[in-house]
Amino acid sequence: MRCPARLAPAIAGDNHVGMDADTSDEMLMQAYAAGDADAFQVLYQRHRSLLYGFLMRSLGRRDWADDCFQETWSRVIRARNRYRPEAKFSTWLLQIAHNLLIDRHRQQRPHVPLDLVAEPADDSEGQQQPDAVLDRFQRSRRLREAIAALPAQQRQAVLLRLDQELALEEIATVTGVGRETVKSRLRYAMAKLREALS
Repeated sequence: MRCPARLAPAIAGDNHVGMDADTSDEMLMQAYAAGDADAFQVLYQRHRSLLYGFLMRSLGRRDWADDCFQETWSRVIRARNRYRPEAKFSTWLLQIAHNLLIDRHRQQRPHVPLDLVAEPADDSEGQQQPDAVLDRFQRSRRLREAIAALPAQQRQAVLLRLDQELALEEIATVTGVGRETVKSRLRYAMAKLREALS
C-alpha cells in the first residue's frame, strides 16, 4: 500500500538517493527533505502499521485514528526541512502522534470498542482444545478492557512500552515528561492491570 493520495502531491520530487533495507530511517528522512519522494514511501511503508495500531489502540475509534494518522504524516511532510536526527525517527514520529492524541483527549475522553481491536492470529488454534482457546481469548479480552480503562496518560505509556517496545527514555521523549514520571505512570498502570485481571 502506498501513502494516501491526499499526501502524495506534497511528496513529489525527482532527487533520488540510493537506498536499501539497511538504510536508516534517519537517512531516509534526510533524503526526503532533499527531495527524494521514494525515501518518504519507504518510511511510510516501514512505520504505517505500527503507527496506526498505536493510534487505534489509544483512541479506540477508527475515524479518530484515521484523522490522527493522516495528520501525523502531514506534519512529518511539513516538518521535513526542519527535521534533525537527534532522536530515532520512530521516536520523533510517535512524539508527533502523541501530541495529536493529547489534543484529541482534550476534546473528548476516548471510548475503546473491543471489536475494533484485532486479535493476533494464531495458526495453532485448530490443534488446541476449545476450552484452552476460549480461556486465552477471554484473558486477552480482559487485558484489552483493562488497558482501555486506564487513564489516557497511563494507557499511552503502556502502549508505547508493550506495543512499540520503547525504552523508558524513549517514552519520556515521546510524551515530553521525565523518566521518573514515565516509571510512575507505568507502575500505576501495571498495578491497575494486575488488579483488574486478578
